[in-house]
Amino acid sequence: MATQEEVASAGKIAGDKYRSFLYDEAEKTTHWRHGGPPTYDSVNQLFEQGRTKVWPKGSLEETVQNAIKSWEMELSHKTRLQDFKTINPEKFKLFVNGREGLSAEETLSLGSYNALLKSSLPEEFKYYKADEESFESSHEAFRSALPRGFAWEVIKVYTGPPEIAFKFRHWGFFEGPFKGHAPTGKIVQFYGLGTLKVDESLRVEEVEIYYDPAELLGDLLSSGTIDDSSKTSASASATAQGCPFNK
Repeated sequence: MATQEEVASAGKIAGDKYRSFLYDEAEKTTHWRHGGPPTYDSVNQLFEQGRTKVWPKGSLEETVQNAIKSWEMELSHKTRLQDFKTINPEKFKLFVNGREGLSAEETLSLGSYNALLKSSLPEEFKYYKADEESFESSHEAFRSALPRGFAWEVIKVYTGPPEIAFKFRHWGFFEGPFKGHAPTGKIVQFYGLGTLKVDESLRVEEVEIYYDPAELLGDLLSSGTIDDSSKTSASASATAQGCPFNK
């Protein structure tokens, strides 16, 4: 992948209207996970086609939406906390469904998917085992399952800074395999509630997220495994060829 400087010099950087800090020309020392800043053309298109709200520019809702998308961008694509602009690394904590808070370093090491899908359930009830996934494998699993991206939008903001409470929606289309399960082509989505505690510079110090992981994983695991689907198709084909009543 091209470096940030190479992409910029090629004239391909036009900014991202939903994420701050993505193409800051002053960021010559930022360490990007894949060698340069990401592009969000595909998921932005999905977002614009599927969002339920269009917030006025400069509104509190639009600001919160931009802040969350920018934080997710940094978490997924920057490798050093010192390059983050959306959070206060020294105070940052992420709390998901009432679990013990994760520090900024822990969250960066785990990645967003593993951080959100960690579970204290007994092993036999874990359909996604975050402890067995790396940052890379978790992102690859969801990138494969949702090739057009995983869009995110603010549905409602209930309170303003310094403690912001909001409702959100996360969605994509299950068009690729997920952990051996065949794609259905159907929408995968879930809703949740969250709070952001921000400092005077609007950097996030604490994030709390509440949602039902079963809404997400239930959709991704609803189809049979790819091996089962292949066996079913092969069996049906053999039956059609061998039975005279099917001819």
